[in-house]
Amino acid sequence: MSISSEHKPLGKQVTGSLHTLSPIVELNVGGEMYTTTLSTLKKHPGSKLAEMFTGQPKLRTDSEGRFFIDRPGTYFKYILEYLRSNQVPTQCVQDVYKEALFYDIEPLIKQLEDSPQIFGEIVARRQFLARVPNYSENIELMIRIARAEAVASRQSSVIVCVVRTEEDAARCQDALNSLDTDKKSVVKFGPWKAVPSISDLLDCIQMDVEAKGYKISFQPHVAEKGFRFKSYDFFYKFLFTWW
Repeated sequence: MSISSEHKPLGKQVTGSLHTLSPIVELNVGGEMYTTTLSTLKKHPGSKLAEMFTGQPKLRTDSEGRFFIDRPGTYFKYILEYLRSNQVPTQCVQDVYKEALFYDIEPLIKQLEDSPQIFGEIVARRQFLARVPNYSENIELMIRIARAEAVASRQSSVIVCVVRTEEDAARCQDALNSLDTDKKSVVKFGPWKAVPSISDLLDCIQMDVEAKGYKISFQPHVAEKGFRFKSYDFFYKFLFTWW
């Protein structure tokens, strides 16, 4: 079959062999329209994108007969530009990286992973956080505590204990044992065996909570009462601002 302006029912499954398609292909990617060639889409035979246009049809068409891909259309232009000219995008790198993973375009994935943005996040920061026990779970715990305390309030706070070494962990536990309030409301991060410091981890916590859409800040926590332990340098208060 060939692409034409003839109207087709919305979501109609393409029939026949893709080998009979016109070399010019019209695409609807998440509502964004693109025109390209079959050879461009199939440039990397092992990719998921190439598989979509190889052999038996695997895509539906929109009401205008354009092949429909249910992905963010904004970033597909960068995918196409790479396929056409081998140009690696320097804008929206992390979003394009997600799309490259979806379409399984291995050469683009590897080149993006060498970019400062992806290298720093995946190879450096994420590798560090993988060494902090229960990091992701603790982020979710912080959010649950903050939301539970947000009733009729502009801000809610969560106390965090950050310990880098086993020795600090023991000191933190001693401090918690002297705390008169509910110890379950204190979220503990660490210890870890890696170069980054406590301030680095605090920045990571703020980054990852903000990435979920929350407005957050932190400061050292100085307890006015409840602690009978002199050293609590590893306690911090995270403030969630709701409005």
